[in-house]
Amino acid sequence: MGRQGTMLDKEIESEYLNETLVVKIYKPENFSPLYKYHICIMQDGDDYYQLGRAATFSDRLHSQDEIENTIFAGIHYKDRYDRWDKYHPDGENNEAYIKFLVFEVVPLLDKELPSYHVGSTRVLMGSSLGGTLSLMTAIKYPNNFGKVIMQSPYVDEKVIKAVENSDEISNMTIYHTIGLDESEVPTTKGDRDDFLTPNRQLHEHLNNKVSDYTYKELEGKHTWKQWQKDLPNAIKKIFGN
Repeated sequence: MGRQGTMLDKEIESEYLNETLVVKIYKPENFSPLYKYHICIMQDGDDYYQLGRAATFSDRLHSQDEIENTIFAGIHYKDRYDRWDKYHPDGENNEAYIKFLVFEVVPLLDKELPSYHVGSTRVLMGSSLGGTLSLMTAIKYPNNFGKVIMQSPYVDEKVIKAVENSDEISNMTIYHTIGLDESEVPTTKGDRDDFLTPNRQLHEHLNNKVSDYTYKELEGKHTWKQWQKDLPNAIKKIFGN
């Protein structure tokens, strides 16, 4: 079965990253410039489209009138090392990538799409380090992004401190999941990290600060099988009618 919506590729020659990146924009079948749309910016863009089935879920949820008008925009990485450099809080290009999102991706989407042009209708989404990046970017630029979906994010002291030090986070909407079998996760650096315990700690901090906060511990490992299965729930929670 083919996709009901349309995919549009837009290139950005990033001044911050000194490279050309592609934003893959998925418009729903009912797209019209007469409507206004919520925007979901996905890290791990190709993974969300191919492994997470984001476009398929967009088709289904729009056709069943379960979500408001929403456009998905995915940005991908070159390889796992490039991903680490851009998404990890200690990554060499982390700061530049965040500026790329705020000062290059958002203006492109605002120009190309009939969106609301306000942070409360812009969502950042990502899995693992992509979830970390989404949260940290929203904390740093709360006027640009009001909602976050993070599936099994990497959590360290820097992430916890950013949450503790943020006043604006209380006004955000956050959807947060972690798998019960994520106590030994293979990492880019070749280690095995416990994701479950730090995510439970993050949950405690977010639960105390964020009024519109959803947290779930799911059956499963640090894989797309778990993230894909829960993705419709995340989308409905954030964009639901």
